[in-house]
Amino acid sequence: MKIANLAEVGATNAPTADTIDSVFSALQRAQLARRASFTLDVRIAQLNKLRDSLKRHETNIIAACAADFKKPAPEVKLTELLPVLQEIRHAKKHLRKWMRPKWAPASIGVLGTKSHVRPEPKGVCLIIAPWNYPLNLALGPLVSALAAGNSVIIKPSEMTPHTSKVIANIVAETFPPDLVSVIEGDAAVSQKLLALPFDHIFFTGSPAVGKVVMEAAAKNLCSVTLELGGKSPTVVGPNANIKKAARNIVWGKFANNGQTCIAPDHVFVHSNIAAQFNQALQKEIGRVYGKTLEAQKSTADYCRIVNRRHFQRISNLIDDAKSKGAKIFEGGAIDTDQNFIAPTLISNVSNDMDITREELFGPILPIIEYDDIDSVIEQINDNPKPLALYIFDEDKSFAKHIVEQTSSGAVGINLTVVHFLHPNLPFGGVNHSGIGAAHGEYGFRSFSHDKVLMEDRHSLIHLLFPPYTGGVRQLINAAVRILG
Repeated sequence: MKIANLAEVGATNAPTADTIDSVFSALQRAQLARRASFTLDVRIAQLNKLRDSLKRHETNIIAACAADFKKPAPEVKLTELLPVLQEIRHAKKHLRKWMRPKWAPASIGVLGTKSHVRPEPKGVCLIIAPWNYPLNLALGPLVSALAAGNSVIIKPSEMTPHTSKVIANIVAETFPPDLVSVIEGDAAVSQKLLALPFDHIFFTGSPAVGKVVMEAAAKNLCSVTLELGGKSPTVVGPNANIKKAARNIVWGKFANNGQTCIAPDHVFVHSNIAAQFNQALQKEIGRVYGKTLEAQKSTADYCRIVNRRHFQRISNLIDDAKSKGAKIFEGGAIDTDQNFIAPTLISNVSNDMDITREELFGPILPIIEYDDIDSVIEQINDNPKPLALYIFDEDKSFAKHIVEQTSSGAVGINLTVVHFLHPNLPFGGVNHSGIGAAHGEYGFRSFSHDKVLMEDRHSLIHLLFPPYTGGVRQLINAAVRILG
């Protein structure tokens, strides 16, 4: 059956259910046919092809991200291209080791057998990518899926249509369509895809949609990796290096216009240093993005909100906070025509404000003063477990106390966001902020099934088989005493 050229399918020309079924069926058949032949060398060759295609399309990728939400070219290279290229390089270097069967020594109860565990591809996988890092979060998981030997359908976000089209073009020219295909479209297309019996689903997005994905996957007993988000708190202790904290927090928060799942969501700062810290934040914002509104609107280094709906959502958060007594001490300006919201710092925050309950996912940063760190820990634990937690202080015992008393997907000490770039670390959340992990070997394992192979060589286990005569019963009782 011929597969439609899905690079030509866009959100305005969404594929039919029959087309989606046709693509899925073709990938299923091809996956079964190629399992034995998708060797280490073949997998590395496919990764090389993806690397080369990304480099050829670098200019197109930069232009697409600029068209979608005015993302600066250096930021595209740093946060979209570099992570995927690094993932490819890392996988190629370690893939032979990851694919190698792991021998399992026999215990006393199974003496005489020989066993090992070998990773095998799960099969046909679905990657649903978000809009905030549209290339990175579509093709990064693809690297892990291909390294593990799978076939893949990618559903990029319709909110970044230019980048979605580039992804479709890259995939169409790089891979046979029965190995990797891109299906573009809106939420209705995602629902059609989620109804299919995929072998694994990798979803990046909000916790609310993550629940929908998990519910759909359960109907087919499909495994999932859910990379979600939430409100990632930041704690600035009394002995923090204020300049360093401000530098890292401003970058982690306002890069990509705050549209980052692991961006600092809000900052708890000790009252003894709050005034100095707030001034340092303001100074750093001015240094990076400009000291005036005109400079911030004209700089090429500041992204925009992805669309009018999200722009209005963030504007409403600011208005709600102001109406309930919050103080905007930096930024707050908006430009509806550009989906522009200035880097914004907010103080006098209270629990009845929407900014204390919702994931902000934009360039607004609430600053909350505290005196007792245990009260901060209590507030963190009263909320869903975050994807990331950041701590700034030169006192190691201060950070240790917070780490031991809280649960989060990751902890950054005197840094923000950078852990995403570490290929030897698992990237993922816990409970509300995610299930499973990505990157490096952890990503490879997410897309692999550990198949057990056990061979009988000269075991005596048959001596315990029925009929349960007196002698067999004595042997079983002895086994329970010795091995139990």
